[in-house]
Amino acid sequence: MFDTVLIANRGEIALRIQRACRGLGLRTVAVHSEADRDAVYVRQADQALCIGPASPSQSYLDPSALLFAAEVSGAQAVHPGYGFLSENAGFAQRVEDAGLVFIGPSAACIRTMGDKVAAKRAMRRAGVPCVPGPDEGLPSAPAEVLALAREVGFPVIVKAAGGGGGRGMRVVNEEGALLEAIALTREEARRAFGNAEVYIEKFLLHPRHVEIQVLADSHGHAIWLGSRDCSLQRRHQKVVEEAPAPGIDEALVAEVGERCAAACRQLGYSGVGTFEFLYEKGAFYFIEMNTRLQVEHTVTEMTTGIDIVQQQLRAARGEQLALTQADIGCQGHAIECRINAEDPDSFAPSPGRITGWHMPGGFGVRVDSHAGVGYRVPPYYDSMIAKLIVHGSSRADALDRMRLALDEMQVEGIATNVPLHRALMQDPGFAAGGVDIHHLERWLAQRSRT
Repeated sequence: MFDTVLIANRGEIALRIQRACRGLGLRTVAVHSEADRDAVYVRQADQALCIGPASPSQSYLDPSALLFAAEVSGAQAVHPGYGFLSENAGFAQRVEDAGLVFIGPSAACIRTMGDKVAAKRAMRRAGVPCVPGPDEGLPSAPAEVLALAREVGFPVIVKAAGGGGGRGMRVVNEEGALLEAIALTREEARRAFGNAEVYIEKFLLHPRHVEIQVLADSHGHAIWLGSRDCSLQRRHQKVVEEAPAPGIDEALVAEVGERCAAACRQLGYSGVGTFEFLYEKGAFYFIEMNTRLQVEHTVTEMTTGIDIVQQQLRAARGEQLALTQADIGCQGHAIECRINAEDPDSFAPSPGRITGWHMPGGFGVRVDSHAGVGYRVPPYYDSMIAKLIVHGSSRADALDRMRLALDEMQVEGIATNVPLHRALMQDPGFAAGGVDIHHLERWLAQRSRT
């Protein structure tokens, strides 16, 4: 058990975690860089500590600074949020070794699921459907590599075993381009992740990105909380998310969800997590597991009525899940738009001072944000300044509510992608539901030509 949580993150997720902690009567310690010293969550924390200059490598990505802050403040637990060190097994291990609680799965689980090859092996053992391809890194002999690729069938995708965030991937359409693509991906992986191991999978041409959210405790219990569709992506980065995933047979989702929960029990997984799948032609294919809170956890909260962050904190405190699978239902439909400080056409970051801030409201509308009038968006971090989430009785109702909310939303002083979201909500393809992961980039390309 613990009563004080150090929040090892910034921005809207730091505020979201702080609110969840307060709801459970927990004290919070906010750490911040010099660039974030005036943030609202810093002012509202029970204790606030500056851990370094604006550069993430000297503040939010510095494990020693974070652990020293925990020691100084007397925090017994560390919540990593998402991004930064949230899926860093080495950091989780250092937190555990310091006698503190890492609010997430064990370092061993993070290590297993962070290695995409090891994760795929673990999922196959648990009966979770995977993308066709070998459950091992590629051999060094070119002839063996080519033989494996022929067995899988072109096109294939070369992936870094330690990759993430859309990096360390190359699509190969023909045999003659394979070896060069592997060499380039190995070097990129070595530089970016410190792990040059790569593997190949069948490249699916028109898949959707569908997720299953799970909750697990340290007593062998695990449940799944429905599906999400995150197919609207640009350069592998999610832009819009929704729950549940539209147009997929509920019985199939339930079958895959049960396998995900079973995999958690088999792994000894505790906390929240997300199984990410490609979905094509009525079949699910596992691609990776995120061993942390997701940006888009909000749409699942809106459709299940469950505070996922509080459930994460309870699991970390050693509590048993108070929920069973029979308690979980999906009510209506929810959509989230990520609001970024960026040019809506060029996507160039737009840091600066916010001079006007009018957020939408009303029934079924939620805004998660740390920003407001006078807030200066720093140039050092991710450009997301808010998440706009709506809930409706149906997908059509949620779409209508999102359109109205976006029309009401006004941010002045900086450029944002609100105009992009307004246009997206009018797109007939997205409105129909079930678009693939390439839809947004096709839509953007067509838009630039008109």
